[in-house]
Amino acid sequence: MSANLRHNLAALGADYALFVVGLAFASQSTILPAFAAYLGASNVAIGAIPAVMTLGWFLPSLFAAGHTETLAQKLPFVLRYTVWERVPFAVLALAAFFLADLSPALALGLMLLMLLVTTGVGGVLMPAWMDVIARAIPVTLRGRFFAFANLAASAGGLAGSVATASILAAVPAPASYGVCFVFAAVCMALSYGALVVVREPAAGASAPAVPLREYLSRIPALLGRDPNLAWFLAARAFAVVGSIGGGFYTVYALGTWGAPAAQVGVFTTLLFVGQMVGNAVLGWLADRRGHRLVIMLGLGATFAGNLVAVAAPTLGAFGVVFVMMGIQIAAMNVSNLNVMLEFAPVPGEQPTYIGLGTTLLAPIAFGAPLAAGLLADAFGFAAVFVVAAVAVGVALGLLLARVRDPRGVVAPRAA
Repeated sequence: MSANLRHNLAALGADYALFVVGLAFASQSTILPAFAAYLGASNVAIGAIPAVMTLGWFLPSLFAAGHTETLAQKLPFVLRYTVWERVPFAVLALAAFFLADLSPALALGLMLLMLLVTTGVGGVLMPAWMDVIARAIPVTLRGRFFAFANLAASAGGLAGSVATASILAAVPAPASYGVCFVFAAVCMALSYGALVVVREPAAGASAPAVPLREYLSRIPALLGRDPNLAWFLAARAFAVVGSIGGGFYTVYALGTWGAPAAQVGVFTTLLFVGQMVGNAVLGWLADRRGHRLVIMLGLGATFAGNLVAVAAPTLGAFGVVFVMMGIQIAAMNVSNLNVMLEFAPVPGEQPTYIGLGTTLLAPIAFGAPLAAGLLADAFGFAAVFVVAAVAVGVALGLLLARVRDPRGVVAPRAA
């Protein structure tokens, strides 16, 4: 292993792990829904949290991918703009400290806006960041890289969840949420420091610049000549619908069993236990058996989690849901983007394929959680969990019947 590879594994791993730990202090599955509930948010507004965040992560990537492919070096582009991924967490902290009690509705609106900013910038930068990963880390190490980075992040997040539980128990709301967001902002700043020292490998020839309309016009033909990719994206669409329960697990548990606010920290702990178990196994499995299998195992955990959510007789039993969600998050973090790099026929097109794996799913990823909020209002949370389980079942069926692992398939090129 070369010195540059070791250096980049450490620097990129620290960047990723610290970023994920930061997100843990503002978890969209536990902390943010609880903060929104404190602000008096409706179920639809709570459903808007994952909807807004997913829209930000997913929508911009394909529109940015064409420009990304024209850049000889991607890291300076990332460093220039990723600051705006990180500043919103400091704004959230200020909102919790100074605005939440004064104007809850305004604080809620500001929270959703800041989540859209941080994820939107992240979505724009995702193709460039993943291109740096692809050139810095060999394909047979990427699964373990993401797994070990997530394992480190999960260990940090586990420690953070213990701190979060203590903060929520000891500090009155909404200041307790403000403290959590301060920790998130600190982790984001440390993550930026790690990213600065990455040694970006030299890139091949950059693509010529083309107008956005011309670039986007190529996408239907690309999907038409690669049905394996098209079926995979269809499965991913159903998988996105299958994740709608995640934004409501915490609120459902707190309401059903009258649990104290500190229980949110316990849920976060269980979430990270699931992630640590998943990361310990799935990265190794992805490098040896491919990402399709890992994605299927993650969906299996989501399916099981939704069934437990419907049937759990006690608060303790319901905790299994968060372990299953953690395993799904581990599978997603290890494989969802990595597999798109392997669908790309040549390295120069990797940003486009990262964009395809996100932007094309953005409408579903945005609409599904909002629809889930309406479904919860009309028929209760159990209906949301049942619909999610059915959608996950369809996704698993498509992956089994229609999709081949791209590592063993030669992707077709344009004529």
